[in-house]
Amino acid sequence: MKRYCLALDLVDDEALITEYEKYHAPGNAWPEITASIKDSGITDMQIYRTGNRLFMIMETDDSFSFERKAAMDASNPKVQEWEQLMWKFQSSIPWAKEGEKWVMTDKIFEL
Repeated sequence: MKRYCLALDLVDDEALITEYEKYHAPGNAWPEITASIKDSGITDMQIYRTGNRLFMIMETDDSFSFERKAAMDASNPKVQEWEQLMWKFQSSIPWAKEGEKWVMTDKIFEL
């Protein structure tokens, strides 16, 4: 098992943040999206928010790679539809590369 932690900003607008959270509330994420996540080798995913900053924690099995997930997403029209919809709410963090959403964080401490 591997763990990855990523960060992303939301548009700093309370109404949009509330709407974004509704899409991610239990039972509201599109089933095609949760299936795609699981099919890619992600065994657990959690997203936390403070203000307009999001932190995602992913646990994966040995079959997971970001390249494989990107290829799967690119060939899945429902995932593309979801990603397009999510851009309404999301804003790249200042140091993200062009077109990059979630940015990998660096672990700097472990107890």
